[in-house]
Amino acid sequence: MKKTLCTLAVIASITAAPQALAHKKGDFLVRAGIASVVPNESSDDVLNLGEFKIDSNTQLGLTFGYMITDNISFEVLAATPFKHKVSLGSLGEIAEVEQLPPTFMLQYYFMDSGSKLRPYVGAGINYTTFFNEEFNTAGKDAGLSDLKLEDSWGLAANAGLDYMINDDWFVGASVWYADISTDVKFKAGADDVTIKTDIDPWVFMISGGYKF
Repeated sequence: MKKTLCTLAVIASITAAPQALAHKKGDFLVRAGIASVVPNESSDDVLNLGEFKIDSNTQLGLTFGYMITDNISFEVLAATPFKHKVSLGSLGEIAEVEQLPPTFMLQYYFMDSGSKLRPYVGAGINYTTFFNEEFNTAGKDAGLSDLKLEDSWGLAANAGLDYMINDDWFVGASVWYADISTDVKFKAGADDVTIKTDIDPWVFMISGGYKF
């Protein structure tokens, strides 16, 4: 009888364990990991040299979330500044720009609060601010100066999943898409030039997380 009771207790504890692991209403979620921004850029023609090209960059990514219900969360994406090199046709690399893309999302978590694996999707708004815009030697030698990118507001979406390691820690992976459009302003000699540019990046993130 004692063995039976012990066996039932062990089974009950194993069965109940996942219930304590998942994200649930009232939890705060913090993630940190590697975030890579991969621009899907296009622009108007620039000085008959073609479109701007923007390279990818990887930085520390951070997210902060709050579970409004067992299935719905509010989340903010942050990161250390992303640095991008800008190229133009035969001139090659002409400039470097830094940007921060804080993004505010409502997310829906699939599965119930008893599952260790929680896939999710989300939608929200992205704000991107640009700074430290500067032409390099090649850009300056071509007569370009006074580079400035206008800040951007746009829609955003994401999808991802978290896997609980224990009651507090989890690992995750996610992909984000943001609608980022900006006016690139500069001088070409004495002429003022404005080039409408869409960056529209994919952001890929692998992270570790903690809930409390």
